[in-house]
Amino acid sequence: MQRIFLRRKVVLEKIISVQNPKIKQFSKLVSSSKERKKTGTFAIEGARLCFDAAKSGVEILELFYTSQAYEKFTEEIDYISSVAEAVYEVSTEIAEKLRDTESTQGVFARCRNTENETTLSSFLPDGKYVVLENLQDPSNLGAVARTAEALGIKGAVLVSCCDVFNPKAQRASMGSLFRLPFARISDIDELFSFSEDKNIKTVATVVDSSAEKINKADLSGGVFLIIGNEGNGIQQTTADRCTMKVTIPMQGRAESLNASMAACIAMWEVLR
Repeated sequence: MQRIFLRRKVVLEKIISVQNPKIKQFSKLVSSSKERKKTGTFAIEGARLCFDAAKSGVEILELFYTSQAYEKFTEEIDYISSVAEAVYEVSTEIAEKLRDTESTQGVFARCRNTENETTLSSFLPDGKYVVLENLQDPSNLGAVARTAEALGIKGAVLVSCCDVFNPKAQRASMGSLFRLPFARISDIDELFSFSEDKNIKTVATVVDSSAEKINKADLSGGVFLIIGNEGNGIQQTTADRCTMKVTIPMQGRAESLNASMAACIAMWEVLR
């Protein structure tokens, strides 16, 4: 890691009470999608993730860390502190209350919603995009975003999915959800109207031996690659409206793949 030499912003306050309003608010953001939507803010945890947020231009409203964390992650905390609006030192007891991980590093940030959320109208006709329909596991959502950014997918469409600002989704994405453009829609009709207008292929990934093998399909030009719900896959009505249905060839006795793994393979094929 490149060494960063910055003066740490002066800590505004050392918080020692779990009843502090800022601590209560942070805890609500961790557990409540409703609170995240109401405030337009979200909570993240971990030195690396908070550092990535700061480096990616995410607005850090409040940084919380323990003295032990500062000893271990001095450079990261110094950088985050230099861009954060407010900085607080907290006790280890408070860190235990704030944590959403099994073993916390003692670094937390309250952030304003990221600016990479967009609309379908910003997606280009020749782009390759992943569409997640009714994905409910935030860890899967984050994992797909991480792979999508790494492979070069241009953006994601989230159709009635879990909250993109869920701490587990952010953690699983390893910072990719700070950068990957995404559009949230509640009705799949919006996607089909847009894809038809822009002549973008809609490709349903299904578990069906009669579907075209994805490694043999014509995936040239603009593509919306649709991945379905963890348990039920893509809705049949959605699959029936798509330009084509594709399946991932599998050997052995496995009948299906985890949603994030299927998305990984399918995205790689689309970009091949």
